[in-house]
Amino acid sequence: MDDRPDNRDQIRDFLAIRRAKLTPEQVGLPTGGRRRVPGLRREEVALLAGVSTEWYTRLEKGHISGVSQEVLDAVAQALRLDQDERTYLFDLAQAARPARRAPSRRKDVQVPPRVQWLLDSMTMSAAFVRNGRQDIVAHNALARALLAPVFDSPATTRHGRANLARYIFLDPGSQRFFADWDTATGISAALLRAEAGREPHDRALRDLVGELSTLSTAFRGQWAAHDVRIRHAGGKRLWHPQVGDLELTYQSLDLPISSRTVYDLTIYTTEPGSTSEERLKLLTSLAATQPAHPTSQPR
Repeated sequence: MDDRPDNRDQIRDFLAIRRAKLTPEQVGLPTGGRRRVPGLRREEVALLAGVSTEWYTRLEKGHISGVSQEVLDAVAQALRLDQDERTYLFDLAQAARPARRAPSRRKDVQVPPRVQWLLDSMTMSAAFVRNGRQDIVAHNALARALLAPVFDSPATTRHGRANLARYIFLDPGSQRFFADWDTATGISAALLRAEAGREPHDRALRDLVGELSTLSTAFRGQWAAHDVRIRHAGGKRLWHPQVGDLELTYQSLDLPISSRTVYDLTIYTTEPGSTSEERLKLLTSLAATQPAHPTSQPR
């Protein structure tokens, strides 16, 4: 199957949106003259990148196959791309190159017992493993209790596996569970966008994006922004039906389980001595009385 037409659309939209977000003042260019479109002109990006306007115009139309790393670096610098956006651009370029052979079908792998042991050892932190499609593939007891609305949601259980993106965009209850729901939708879509750049041939990912695009206006809006997020950390506010408001700190780390599939370990904790810590301790005691639900096997 030839994925390059779709890939060209992604490249075009990504570069055009990033160009529109920059002003001449931000990049040290003159501001004179009336502008018909927001942001930089193509010829200005070309000037900053040290390439011809014709060449950059062709690139922005999606013709990225064969472009050298040095030129991509220059374009990324001209557009002030951050590290995640730069990685995404290079992933798009890699996907656009003609394949010598058909791409192999990506297969999830089962989480090794040593990883589950690691999760279970974190008794005061909620910890889980997620793949690039935002399926939760392993978790400890506290993560099961903390994310109970996700695990129990009809939007995810009908697919046999808890999925954060489906919960955020398809379950109305997510708007109460995530106190900063708009931020959660943006992060979720940006993580999926980065995964689509890495794995353009992943049919399950395409199906997920298609499902969310069909059923969620919020997802369509966030997906159209072409925001990208790979590294994932910060603060999160949740409202839990058993313990109330929680202010959490979280960190996601790459987990090298498989060379073909991206997995990350996400850990939620609270500030020592805070009200949220007391509430998380209460949730820990409640979780101790209920066995964690087993995670379904990779499909």
